[in-house]
Amino acid sequence: MKTRRLGTAGLEVSELGFGCMGLSHGYGPATNESDAIALIQKAYESGITFFDTAEAYGQGANEQLVGKGLHKVRDKVIIATKFGFTSGKHTAGLDSRPERIRQVAENSLRYLQTDYIDLFYQHRVDPNVPVEDVAGTVKDLIAEGKVKHFGMSEAGVQSIRRAHAEQPVTALQSEYSMFWREPEKDIMPLLEELGIGFVPFSPLGKGFLTGKMNADTEFDKTDFRNILPRFSKENREANQTVIDLVTKMAGVHNATPAQIALAWLLAQKPWIVPIPGTTKTTRLEENAGGTNITLSEDDVANINKYLDNISLQGARYPAGMADLQGR
Repeated sequence: MKTRRLGTAGLEVSELGFGCMGLSHGYGPATNESDAIALIQKAYESGITFFDTAEAYGQGANEQLVGKGLHKVRDKVIIATKFGFTSGKHTAGLDSRPERIRQVAENSLRYLQTDYIDLFYQHRVDPNVPVEDVAGTVKDLIAEGKVKHFGMSEAGVQSIRRAHAEQPVTALQSEYSMFWREPEKDIMPLLEELGIGFVPFSPLGKGFLTGKMNADTEFDKTDFRNILPRFSKENREANQTVIDLVTKMAGVHNATPAQIALAWLLAQKPWIVPIPGTTKTTRLEENAGGTNITLSEDDVANINKYLDNISLQGARYPAGMADLQGR
């Protein structure tokens, strides 16, 4: 697998990362520990060197899986984790106070079985803590050798500019896919201007762009897609038009819809590194195969033209989940 650079600081990672969240959080029951560790190791064997986790994915449980899976190859991988939620619970509100950031850093170092964090993201901007204080705290952690790079997640233009002035932001992680193109308006031009890498989460539209989901799909009762407006039965049916597109392109390129969705992201900018997640080896191999699909400029232009004429239905998050919306 080829590599890409995130940010002007030169953080080099595999062109496709592995989002570990779903192994223990968000998409139904947690994966058996031994199976989860085996999948993380399989990802590494497949050429993936960029692994994404967070304190909030099970209050350290996900970080522990990553630590157990990668400690033997620690010097050969890039591990990203995140701080920013009270007590490590995304339902408990935001907390990016300097003392909390330091506490999370120490916990993460222990859970990950490492003495440094490659990329430390603020999970969501905290309106109660000046972003300069957040960036300054991470700057101090970098000076102490505990962190290598500073990142932000779902941050808005002004927050990014202010933080970047205090401590250069290496990467922004936000949702971006054919299913959510909002970052193209203001965020991507800013990232290009400032030399910040982009790490799209949910690059397969939380599973929708695999083409394996329809209006009749039923989610586990603990799956958070049950409460997302875009994933209501009616909206899944209305949004099948985008599946028609990726399915058609998949036929042209002898690929799968998921591979087309990932290839489309990789074709946008050379500093974009998607981080699809999965709990299945077959899906891991399928996703990795997306890096072998090359879309021409005409392919991308035609896809974008089609997408521009699709009106996708349903909000990304419920109105009550303000802390996840980004600022």
